[in-house]
Amino acid sequence: MARHNNSPVTIYEVADKAGVAISTVSRVLNDSSDVAESTRERVLEVIDELKYLPNRVARSLAQRDSRVIAIATPTFTTAFHNSLLKGLRTVLADITGECDLLLFDLGSKNPLDRLRDKLKGGKVDGLILAGIPVSPPLAKELKAFDAPVILIGNHHTEFDCFYWDDFAGAEKATTHLLERGHHRIGLIRAYTDGYVQLQRIQGYKKALKKHKVRFDSKLIQSGSNIKHAGFSEEHGLEAMNELLKISPPVTAVLASSDVHAIGAWKAIREANKRVPQDISLIGYDDIKTSYYIELSSVDQRIEETGRLAAERLLTRQQNPSDTTRIDHKIDPKLQIRKSSNYNRSNR
Repeated sequence: MARHNNSPVTIYEVADKAGVAISTVSRVLNDSSDVAESTRERVLEVIDELKYLPNRVARSLAQRDSRVIAIATPTFTTAFHNSLLKGLRTVLADITGECDLLLFDLGSKNPLDRLRDKLKGGKVDGLILAGIPVSPPLAKELKAFDAPVILIGNHHTEFDCFYWDDFAGAEKATTHLLERGHHRIGLIRAYTDGYVQLQRIQGYKKALKKHKVRFDSKLIQSGSNIKHAGFSEEHGLEAMNELLKISPPVTAVLASSDVHAIGAWKAIREANKRVPQDISLIGYDDIKTSYYIELSSVDQRIEETGRLAAERLLTRQQNPSDTTRIDHKIDPKLQIRKSSNYNRSNR
């Protein structure tokens, strides 16, 4: 990176020379234990070599870099979005210091219109869109946006994007249930259509087809509660109650989120049935609560994804002429716990 002789060394130069992420440099400076000792020594050597002064960098960033970053999602009140925001803030708070974060809670009705209204309210110097589909008209507007734009949860060929392989996640979870002897597997989906939901449904269908199990459209259910953009315990409970009415009965359920699964678990208990003996259950997202209640779940590495997106935004701000586009697909991992680790074939 070219620089003037009298200009202060930046944290980006330290990270580049040490071959690490800027968040790693920040953790070393903050004496975090979450850094390998060999990495810590390498970063400290570079800091000494470049005569890097953190307080000077903070002043430089305040003078030269963006001060306002907007983060837009359908909701900030779900455990999923809280984890994502934690990852984003970990990097942004460490690196940008006094930077203002604008949180745009767009809701599930007309989110694109609400986003446009928000952006009219004043200039922002960076935008992270999480779970917001980018239509061709919106893409045109964002390309003309005088600031970096990072997408989370959606794939697009014209923007940096970090997204999950939802097809693979649903296929892995459904396959696990099939291998445990289940043939009547329900799917609780969100009430809205979108790329993520459609990919999960296709992954579910693919697993059924591989195991020669007939697809039954009645086994895909959603609730009507739109609280938290439809990602709520109430929504999962409603959908599960619909699944419980179906004959032959379901013996396993894959939910589109962990909060859906928690609501479904309540409905199962109220029907005097047991998890996993009567109905096995898998969630999606692997929020912290899932570990403690022993809910199997598809781990999307949410917080890590937030950190990666924030790091990319900062890199974009430091190098606006960089034409390289990040296209990062995250492979989910199935965390098998008590709620589904039951072999129905042994009954």
